[in-house]
Amino acid sequence: MRKVLIANRGEIARRIIATCHRLGIETVAIYSDADQDLPFVKEATTAIRIGENRVDQSYLKADAIIQLAVEHQVSDIHPGYGLLSENADFARKVVAAGIRWIGPNADIIEQMGDKIQARQTMKNAGVPVVPGSDEGLTSLDEALQFASLIGYPVMLKASAGGGGIGMVCCEGEQALSRSFENVKKRAQSYFNNDQVFIEKYIPNARHIEVQIFGDDDGNVVHLFERNCSIQRRHQKVIEESPSPNFPKAEREQLLQAAVDAAKAVHYTNAGTVEFIVDAENHFYFLEMNTRLQVEHPVTEAITGFDLVEWQLVVAEGKKLPVIDQKAIESKGHAIEYRIYAEDPEKFLPSPGKLQVLMFPQVDHSRIDSGYVEGNSVSPFYDPLIAKLIVFGETREQALTNSQGIVKETVIQGVKSNLLLFERLLQAEMFQSGVYHTSSLTEWLANQKGEMIHGRN
Repeated sequence: MRKVLIANRGEIARRIIATCHRLGIETVAIYSDADQDLPFVKEATTAIRIGENRVDQSYLKADAIIQLAVEHQVSDIHPGYGLLSENADFARKVVAAGIRWIGPNADIIEQMGDKIQARQTMKNAGVPVVPGSDEGLTSLDEALQFASLIGYPVMLKASAGGGGIGMVCCEGEQALSRSFENVKKRAQSYFNNDQVFIEKYIPNARHIEVQIFGDDDGNVVHLFERNCSIQRRHQKVIEESPSPNFPKAEREQLLQAAVDAAKAVHYTNAGTVEFIVDAENHFYFLEMNTRLQVEHPVTEAITGFDLVEWQLVVAEGKKLPVIDQKAIESKGHAIEYRIYAEDPEKFLPSPGKLQVLMFPQVDHSRIDSGYVEGNSVSPFYDPLIAKLIVFGETREQALTNSQGIVKETVIQGVKSNLLLFERLLQAEMFQSGVYHTSSLTEWLANQKGEMIHGRN
């Protein structure tokens, strides 16, 4: 009997458990003290306490997780996203213990986790990359010299960074001088790697990513793109597919570039190739995420495929469920809203008990949540309450459906960003689909405090 241990928590753990149980696969959940009452603990075939509240005392205890997997005769480990999902050492240890790793192999994770190495790999494969430094910058003088060559503004980035951490836009020499050592120290603290590099800042850029899948036989397909440009602090808030206001010719070129990128590293399992797209629709490789993305339900909504099931199939060494690119179609339009327990204006976490958690039950929506009413959102982890995925035959229909569902959703006991979505859905910027990665910040600056005292 196949048995999968989920080395994660919350909504992604529930998501993986649901597919495994549908396929008749046993599941093992691990949980911290703070999570012991959450639904994923009850829904797994077996649940095991892994440690105390902090992630370094629980979900990041790689050796303890592998030991538990061996003791419980687990066949596979699924890392979900975040936490240990892109930890190459963990992936290697899992395989060394005789357990299947549900994801790309450790060498790919390591290669793509180093953004400088990833840039060079993509350049060699003919995939466009943002103009920038091809090697790590060892000193401020070196950084200033390089920035003067490509021109300000520039993005100073941690080579091992992710999730917006270790990334600063520098408008000029003074900003770069002020940020250089701080970014290196932050990179060392978060990623145990203080290497940094510079890329040219592209104004009014869109963040468009492509879902790709590969198998051990060398088959690679894409499952279309997602626009993730509604962001705050370099972190995604809304994702949608297809990407609005993106010409067909450029879209097809971007999709092919993503496939080329995956083939260049002999990619297997689920991955995402992320691009920056400028105002003239020129696109540039940004990074490759070697795992399942938070926003994967958007792709599932437009294609009808279960991406977790695809992961399980490929991990067994089988071919992709669909290897003919022409057989993969995009139908309709889907939008995902990340609902957080946070102040809707300051974006500060708002942990607490979910006294009321009610979502309307309608055919054109899907709710992926790690909580049920009465659970508490812990201060120890990401404050994501749920992902609301809404779809329609057209983008206009998806927006109309979204307005009704967001208004009818009720969350009490914690602050949430529901009011942000309610007002954003009325904004011309979002309705038109003409937005970029700075649009949300600019729009919020013009709200004059209207988000304060939201719906909760």
